[in-house]
Amino acid sequence: MNDPRFPLAGQTALITGGARRLGATIARRFHAAGANVVVHYRSSSGDAEALLAELNAARPGSALGHAADLLDVAALPGLVEAATGAFGRLDILVNNASTFYPTPVGEITPGAWDDLMGTNLKAPLFLSQAAAPQLRLQRGLIINMVDIHGQRPLKRHPVYCAAKAGLIMLTYSLARELGPQVRVNGIAPGPVLWPEGHMDAELQAKIIRRTALKRTGSPDDIARAALFFAAEAPYVTGQVIAIDGGRSLGGGA
Repeated sequence: MNDPRFPLAGQTALITGGARRLGATIARRFHAAGANVVVHYRSSSGDAEALLAELNAARPGSALGHAADLLDVAALPGLVEAATGAFGRLDILVNNASTFYPTPVGEITPGAWDDLMGTNLKAPLFLSQAAAPQLRLQRGLIINMVDIHGQRPLKRHPVYCAAKAGLIMLTYSLARELGPQVRVNGIAPGPVLWPEGHMDAELQAKIIRRTALKRTGSPDDIARAALFFAAEAPYVTGQVIAIDGGRSLGGGA
């Protein structure tokens, strides 16, 4: 009989950008639910090593790190092979890795376009394609980390917003293409983690005022939604859920 405390026991989850911030929180939540985890990272080797040490101390041999540049499409099948080589299967893919920075009109460069579109849209597509055969075997799940600004534009970020809008449609399209074996859903965070670097305190306050709940969320709010899709929602696919305290309702003080 399955232990309800560990609904993901025996499963394997691959999380891109899993060494830090939201990705690390999702990795911890899935691991606590019994999953083996493959933590992808690009340059955050120190954070990855610390997280892997933490997870493997809790359950030896249950977590693996894999460095890769997601913009190198040829490297993406290696992530899938790392998961199946270590744990024999792949059940869950979380396309979490993202780049985010402003690209005001008049200052947009081809390099910024390639980076933002590559990380936020191209990599999730090609990694999902690489993972699809294994996910089909396990009747698995893809979770795409989208953004409320894929539906409501954010000033000075047209390329990022367009990339996330594309990822939302990719979520719907993959759900259609990969069903019935594979479910595909998205999570659209609102004000849960502020961008790294300086962000004006008044702007933060303004964003919070525009939520219905008048407060920020936490990374674990996102991780709990991811666990819901993984463990409690076998009949849900092709859906994007906003975890944003009501920010996407519009309005606000």
